[in-house]
Amino acid sequence: MHRVYPMGKTEYEELRKSAGDQVPFGVYAIEKNNYAELRCDQCESMSKLKRLVRGFRSRGYKVYSNGR
Repeated sequence: MHRVYPMGKTEYEELRKSAGDQVPFGVYAIEKNNYAELRCDQCESMSKLKRLVRGFRSRGYKVYSNGR
């Protein structure tokens, strides 16, 4: 169920902030060039979170995540 919604940068930034509140421990957004994706990747441990963030960054994404 992947959906694409065109929106302005300020609208996206507000949505990203609220998405950060919904994911207490994990990745909630990634960005690359003119592409942004809101995610809900919840992790059970800090090592799993670091591995996930490292994987996105190695592909060139800017990662937004919440940790403990």
